[in-house]
This record gives sequence, C-alpha cells and structure tokens, in this order.
Amino acid sequence: MSYRVCFVCTGNICRSPMAESVFRARVADAGLDEQVEVDSAGTGGWHEGDGADERTVSVLEANGYASDHTARRFRASWFAHLDLVIALDAGHLADLRRMAPTREDAEKIRLLRSYDPAAGEDLDVPDPYYGQRDGFEDCLEMVEAASPGLLAAVRAQVEGRAA
Repeated sequence: MSYRVCFVCTGNICRSPMAESVFRARVADAGLDEQVEVDSAGTGGWHEGDGADERTVSVLEANGYASDHTARRFRASWFAHLDLVIALDAGHLADLRRMAPTREDAEKIRLLRSYDPAAGEDLDVPDPYYGQRDGFEDCLEMVEAASPGLLAAVRAQVEGRAA
C-alpha cells in the first residue's frame, strides 16, 4: 500500500503543481517512487482541467523538473485515502482543516515550510500568480528548501509501515 501525499494551494496551477513536481523528483531520487504517491490539488475549482501556469512550467523545466499537470479541486472525501496533506500557506491550512471530516483527517495537514528548519516564523509560500517570473523562482527555492525535511518525514513513515 502506497503512502500518499497531496500538495494543496489555491487554484492548483502555481505552487502546488510546483511542489508536486519537485517532491516527485525527490521521491524518485530516493528510490521511494514505488512506495510513495505524490499529487496536488487546489482549494478552489477555477482552473480545473487547465495545465499549470506557463511561468510554473518554465521555472520547473529550467531547473530540470517534469511539468505534466492538470489542475483539479481538492475534495474532502480524499482525506480517507491520503496520508499527508501539505498546505502551501496558512489560508490553505485553515481551509483544509475546515474541510477535514474528522480530527484524524485534520491531523494529516501540515504546512510545507514547516519542514524547512531555516524557514523561520513565516511558513507561507507566497502566491506568485499576480507577479513576475522571479516570484515563481522564489517559490521554487522555498519548495526545494523544504523538500529534504519532508522527504525525511515521509521516509520515516514508509519505513515504519514496512517494519
């Protein structure tokens, strides 16, 4: 049985698909791609069916990441099949906690930057949508910085299941 991680932002076209692509690459590099499924979604459905924002795709591809993506909206029913839900900012965290059907489901939700020991107190990944390409590059840096800590946490859970 796979360990399932879903990244969640607002429209599922900028931050969460970027985090999904980066983390999927980290999982594959760690040899865990057979045990860990990585996905993403948005709290809203405005972009359902769309691809990732062209700036997201451009920044990902320039840094060696795959970028095949179709936006979709997060559903409360998904909690039953997910092990970890990663919010990209405090607003998403609050939205997801309100959606969580049970206390156990709410406990599955974490902020991405909480896995980055150098993040400080501001754990939000700012929405780059209304800005320029440099905002997307900053977003990638934050995602990459949190990925080792997240990978270590997921690895511990996967290995704990196998024991």
